[in-house]
Amino acid sequence: MRAILKLIFVVMLAALMPQFVRAGDGNHRPNIIIVFIDDMGWADLSCFGNKDASTPNIDRMAAEGIAFEQFYVNSPICSPSRVAISTGQYPQRWGITSYLNNYEINEQRGMANWLDPKAPMLARSLKEAGYATGHFGKWHMGGQRDVTEAPPITDYGFDESLTNFEGMGPKLLPLTMQPGWEEPGRIWADAEILGGPVTWMQRSTITGGFVDAAMVFIKKAEAEKKPFYINVWPDDVHSPFFPPVEKWGENKRELYLAVLEEMDRQLASLFDYVRENKDLRDNTLILICSDNGHEPGAGEAGILKGCKTNLFEGGIRSSLITWGPGLIKRKAVGTRNKTSVFAAIDFLPSLLKLTGAKSPAYVSYDGEEILNTLLGKSETSRKAPIFFSRPPDRKDFYGFKSLPDLAIRHGQWKLLCDYDGSERQLYDIIADPGESRNLAEEYPEITRELSKKVTSWYQSMQSNP
Repeated sequence: MRAILKLIFVVMLAALMPQFVRAGDGNHRPNIIIVFIDDMGWADLSCFGNKDASTPNIDRMAAEGIAFEQFYVNSPICSPSRVAISTGQYPQRWGITSYLNNYEINEQRGMANWLDPKAPMLARSLKEAGYATGHFGKWHMGGQRDVTEAPPITDYGFDESLTNFEGMGPKLLPLTMQPGWEEPGRIWADAEILGGPVTWMQRSTITGGFVDAAMVFIKKAEAEKKPFYINVWPDDVHSPFFPPVEKWGENKRELYLAVLEEMDRQLASLFDYVRENKDLRDNTLILICSDNGHEPGAGEAGILKGCKTNLFEGGIRSSLITWGPGLIKRKAVGTRNKTSVFAAIDFLPSLLKLTGAKSPAYVSYDGEEILNTLLGKSETSRKAPIFFSRPPDRKDFYGFKSLPDLAIRHGQWKLLCDYDGSERQLYDIIADPGESRNLAEEYPEITRELSKKVTSWYQSMQSNP
């Protein structure tokens, strides 16, 4: 009898052993890659309707993953959008409401000069959980122009970093070339004062430079049997536009499209490396989106109104793709989610859930955990509204006059208004994604309710540092 019981115990232990090994083996915790493109419009990927350019490598990620049509970033401009995706909190909490500039202009706009390193960073939580963490690409959360005292990127929870002219530490800086030039130019050369080492390379190849560095980091993490989290945040497709000389265009739109296609081509080696490595393919989640809307005359938002810097849909809605063959529900592969409403602040709590990492005890996130939606196991939306405020220096911009100061998206409704709740615009954003018919007078109760919510939210943000 004792021999039989011993045999049963051995069989049960053997059956459970893979689970113990998997739970204890850091290399089997899910890897995360966030590709955060710069200034790309909602309709700029060919899988989101672009007929003027082709983005086959990102399109393939969508075909093998899920494309989301009602995903929002949390600001229509770069620095606050990057704060939101990194912290899971509204950037207004950290005094970053427009792009970070020099000391004088930051002070004029009532802004911090850099993100406080005490902010609850996704990178830090994952590093404390045993992840290798790396940032490769644009930072723009501190360290730019004359702001030379900002903390290095590694103070925010990253083991390694490589950035551009808007961050502290090692960087790639752009050489520029166009038809007819005999020698390359240099822009942002004074960024060398922000730390090094510095490598100069052609602007048209810099996305590939960040990708190459990211792949070296991934291989190192693999060798050390550590899970990894990396940001790959290209300069592309932000102006000024310097595509390869042989792909030069005749106007701003053509230059932009050439840069877009070249960025897609340079991202391919990263996507292919993960896809062709079985361990990585089955255990890596890749998220691809843009930090804000397009620059007018360059990108496009399709049926959506607005662009970068304003709170209409074209400024704050981003095309999102999630990819992870071993993590995403099989039946959801290749689908388009047109119904789930959520935002970049929701990534952090969702990724903590995926990885099992802990959040700091003192932190309350504005983001909500929507992991099943990201993985195609649900089509639920976040429960709380999404709130927005415009950059303080962008009341009149890109041809728009007297732009709304605030916006709220809640369910089918979107309301825009000024800081005091006046100048209200209400849209049924499901029926009218182009924000063409103001329903404020037809639905006065909804208008009052949403106006009260968004103005109260904004006032609460003013008490934060």
